[in-house]
Amino acid sequence: RSRSAKNTNGSPPSHIPEIRHMTIAANKVASIQYTVLDEEGQIIDSSEGGEPLVFLVGAQNVIQGLEEALIGKAVGDQVKTTVEPAKAYGEYNPEGVQEVPMEAFEGVETVEPGMAFTAETEQGPMNLIVTAVEDNMVTVDGNHPLAGKALTFDVTVEAVRDATDEEMAHGHVHGEGGHQDRKSTRLNSSHARNLV
Repeated sequence: RSRSAKNTNGSPPSHIPEIRHMTIAANKVASIQYTVLDEEGQIIDSSEGGEPLVFLVGAQNVIQGLEEALIGKAVGDQVKTTVEPAKAYGEYNPEGVQEVPMEAFEGVETVEPGMAFTAETEQGPMNLIVTAVEDNMVTVDGNHPLAGKALTFDVTVEAVRDATDEEMAHGHVHGEGGHQDRKSTRLNSSHARNLV
């Protein structure tokens, strides 16, 4: 029969280390509820009323500034941080705006402002948003819609766990039935259309 060691007051002896809550760090999977506000204080995305955002820390699954603000946080911690453009979706680059002939959209019946396309470039795939259509010319913008904007995040940490070897090898979170759905990368800097 074994007995657990206790002081006379019922607490563990001082030589037994205190069990700490797991904190957000590289190769951990974090689960957060969040709200994102733009520079005018308008909500532009939120997980409120839905599933939390689940991501692999250190795998560039969320924007750099948000991840940096969450490092060291534990379940129950609340974080409010403003992320400058350089650590969010980048500075706005005027060279990312180009006019292309309508023929470049071969096979697309109607091209309208707001539509998103992926173009193959020498640097790899590039997400583009149509901003204007005039005559036979289409203006596209390769900047993320939130480029050049500071974003304020209001976050509550819901869970932190160790990533599996498979998740670390693949660079993203896996769900119960395989790969995690798209929600795990909602705040990824590579999304062109919006945060969702």
